[in-house]
Amino acid sequence: MADVLFTNVRILDGSGSQPYPGEVLVQGNRIRRVTRGARALPVGGVSVVDGGGATLMPGLVEAHTHFSWNDQPSLNAIQRMPTEEHILWCAHIAKRYLDMGWTSCVGAATAKPRLDVVIRNAIEAGRIPGPRYLAASQEITVPGGLGDETLPHLPYPEFSFGAVVNGPEEMRKTVRMFLKYGVDTVKLNLSGEYIAGLPAEFTPMTDEEIAVAAAEVHMRGKRLAAHARSAESVKQCVRHGIELVYHASFADEEALDMLEANKHKHFVAPGIAWLINTSYHAAEWGITPEIAKNMGYHRELEIACESLRKMHRRGIRILPGGDYGFAWIKHGTNAKDLEYFVKYLGFTPMEALVAATKYGGEIMLRGHELGQVRDGFLADLLLVDGDPVADITCLQEQRRLLAIMKDGEFHKAPVARGRERLAVA
Repeated sequence: MADVLFTNVRILDGSGSQPYPGEVLVQGNRIRRVTRGARALPVGGVSVVDGGGATLMPGLVEAHTHFSWNDQPSLNAIQRMPTEEHILWCAHIAKRYLDMGWTSCVGAATAKPRLDVVIRNAIEAGRIPGPRYLAASQEITVPGGLGDETLPHLPYPEFSFGAVVNGPEEMRKTVRMFLKYGVDTVKLNLSGEYIAGLPAEFTPMTDEEIAVAAAEVHMRGKRLAAHARSAESVKQCVRHGIELVYHASFADEEALDMLEANKHKHFVAPGIAWLINTSYHAAEWGITPEIAKNMGYHRELEIACESLRKMHRRGIRILPGGDYGFAWIKHGTNAKDLEYFVKYLGFTPMEALVAATKYGGEIMLRGHELGQVRDGFLADLLLVDGDPVADITCLQEQRRLLAIMKDGEFHKAPVARGRERLAVA
């Protein structure tokens, strides 16, 4: 692992401060020094990358990731992929995320019990390329809830998209199983989903079932995540200390008050791209805008945008990512979320970038060393052709990611705008 000096770069440090010209010295897997101005740091014994005025910024963090979603149009099509092919798919997708500048990801549920754990372990061991990853369980649901794909003539639980539990003791058994497998996060499905034939405001899981899950997970120092679109499910998240709140579309004033009062404990990753693209860009797969409207997605999108704007004004941490991996929101297009945050949720471009970097370090439980360009922080860095503050969409183009560094090593060696290698002295 060679020491690297980035010079002639505009530093976007992830703190919310405006970019500035400067230099960044990486030693080992850490940022040793960040300075303002040109040629302020010694160059002896280091590889020098002249950025040519490009933007150097922290790697992006995806807060709601499903590596095992296989760019198909249905839950059934995701689940029925054979296990052997499925693990290869996950490895392929892990690399795709890193190729697109996502150097950290939070698993939000996996289609089969151990897929996430196996991929996380392989990444950490250096056997496959991929982001820093926190592994999730399958989605845990109840009979008739989101993810219950069982049929009376196919009485095999492994054919269900989610792990189906009925009552507190079945919940305890299932949660303990996932914890034994080594997950970082246990996922509960607390509300419905229109595409599964269930109203988004449906809230089927009891407080008793959730309380058992929370006790088991927190006893082992792990975290809970929840699919929580309904107002009541968001309140369940706060009542039971579920740290990762996914969606929160229908959060009412009481739910917003509860989140705000506990905003240091919770993160919200709304998956806004799912609502937008299902509403207006899924006709090729049989969901025309009219069908999406009749399902309820147009109404949910409108209400969700208003709820999330309120959350943002209250200082609740909202992070990009969510449900990429369906046919109409494919893996690798995740940076579209940053554009949507600005267009639909009232974020400034800088606020969207902070959500994807500084807050990303926090949701990864490493806010003290990840998500910013600061002395002593981990060297997860992107060199970008363009200014993301002026044009947030530049992060959507792979060719504009001139270099990608994770943990002090180049995943993508520096290249110039014309695709030739940048000068490395």
